[in-house]
Amino acid sequence: MVRFRPTICRLIVLAGVIGGTLVERPSASGPPAIPSDERSVAHVLNRLAFGARPGDVERIAKSGLAAWIDAQLQPQRIANDNLDRRLSSLTTLTLDSETIARDYFAPARQQRRQRQQQANADGNPPSGKDAAGSASMPPSMDGPPFGGEMSDAIRRERQIFAELAEAKLLRAVYSDRQLEEVLTDFWFNHFNVFARKGRTEIYVGEYERDAIRPHVLGSFRELLEATAKSPAMLFYLDNWMSSATDARNHGAASSASMDPGDPANRADRRSVMRGGVTGQRRGFGRAQPNATQRPAQLPALRQARGLNENYGRELLELHTLGVDGGYTQQDVIDVARAFTGWTIGRPGEGGFRFAAALHDRGAKKVLGQTIPAGGGIEDGEKVLDILARHPATAHHIAYQLAQRLVSDTPPASVVDKAAKTFASTNGNLREVVRTIVTSPEFFAPEAHRAKVKTPFEFVASALRATSADVRQATPLVRALAALGMPLYLCQPPTGYDETADRWVSSGALVNRLNFALAVSGGQMRGVQLPAIDRGHLDAARDRVVRDALAGDVSAATLDTIAKATTVEQTIALAIGSPEFQRQ
Repeated sequence: MVRFRPTICRLIVLAGVIGGTLVERPSASGPPAIPSDERSVAHVLNRLAFGARPGDVERIAKSGLAAWIDAQLQPQRIANDNLDRRLSSLTTLTLDSETIARDYFAPARQQRRQRQQQANADGNPPSGKDAAGSASMPPSMDGPPFGGEMSDAIRRERQIFAELAEAKLLRAVYSDRQLEEVLTDFWFNHFNVFARKGRTEIYVGEYERDAIRPHVLGSFRELLEATAKSPAMLFYLDNWMSSATDARNHGAASSASMDPGDPANRADRRSVMRGGVTGQRRGFGRAQPNATQRPAQLPALRQARGLNENYGRELLELHTLGVDGGYTQQDVIDVARAFTGWTIGRPGEGGFRFAAALHDRGAKKVLGQTIPAGGGIEDGEKVLDILARHPATAHHIAYQLAQRLVSDTPPASVVDKAAKTFASTNGNLREVVRTIVTSPEFFAPEAHRAKVKTPFEFVASALRATSADVRQATPLVRALAALGMPLYLCQPPTGYDETADRWVSSGALVNRLNFALAVSGGQMRGVQLPAIDRGHLDAARDRVVRDALAGDVSAATLDTIAKATTVEQTIALAIGSPEFQRQ
């Protein structure tokens, strides 16, 4: 990131209104019906898209906002040729986790072992930086291992995460299926996994591509099961090594829960007991996953570890019912028991598998409903059925979506309507979203610019507003880490905070203006803006106010922008303005 020069610091002073006005809200008035005026179109593009591109507001206002919203709710009907061309060079995006583990991570692991053995033989052990990495960057984007030149094997391993993060940014900026991208970001955050925990990095791309993205406008029940069976979630929340308590000491279930003569059970037991990696702390709860271990350096699991409640607790508290959903600690235990045996193979040997040898086949009781003894994988599936149709889940999901799309504290009326739609449609997420985004509450004046953009939303919207040509996205990924939101690297299962208080501070706003200056001044590597006519500053100012701010700005902001002496400063002050920080 470019650092401020003394002349640039003066612009920060000119833009001092940013910190003072960012958390205010417009006054309330009567809610309108679905309109197509330019102000409403700009509002919709800030919520259902990552901001407007030049010309979007006028084009959509002319064709009709209702038609645009309806089209976005059917993304499979929208061609995405521009994005597809930009993603075509990212060759690892379509790979499955088995290929990634075998062809990208295994060679790097072998080379690390060789380098460490050589370093030990020379009496100069490596420092370990390659194991831990930096605090803000993903392991696959840190510097060369052990301070030496990066090898082809390790470069290929790091290509996996680098291309995944690049693709996320490129999708947000260039996809014509903008609502799909907004919701993919929302649901990944809702079902968060931390890419730096052990071998989660191997699975995270497949997780977003196959478990999250296909279901964001589909069935919540199907989305819930897809995340529950994803190796990324199973590993992140430790359920992959959760077993019946009588299996923990000897790596096997008792005769009451398995037939030792069944070849399938023997195979299940061998695979789980020998396979995988460990290093997670038990009793995860609100604690953080282990962030210091890498797939190449983790020992093999030799025995089952007993019952692990991590996934069961987060499934109830975060994924479905909500913290006030009415469940008890005994519900957490019985849910965890229902998911024993939901595990994964070794890297390169398949994804989700049910290991009957590790399953607790005793009777369970979840939210007052009994799951009879003797079951198998269907115990966990029954729990998902119970949770997906529970009224507390309908309300929790409705609230979370309304908080993302309407305001940090959404009106109870829109939450109630969305929850009713969830219940009446068996969790049809397309219809729940439709209920929210066509509601009077969504278009009410008090919802306009009521939310503050996260760093990801800010960066994507800045690039869209300036018609930026992103030719290399890695510097932008690093910029996001500097802004406090490294992609795929939120440690806690709660995901990144949705509300303004997490993202509003003097330091954060200075960093955002710093980013705006770097982009507008041509100092962000890999990003190029259209040619600028420097001879007509007044015309450029009017164009920037129209394109970036939809012409809807305060007198103070206009006065600040008017003090810019170059087109680059004009663009930076518009992107750094309080209005642009809102959505």
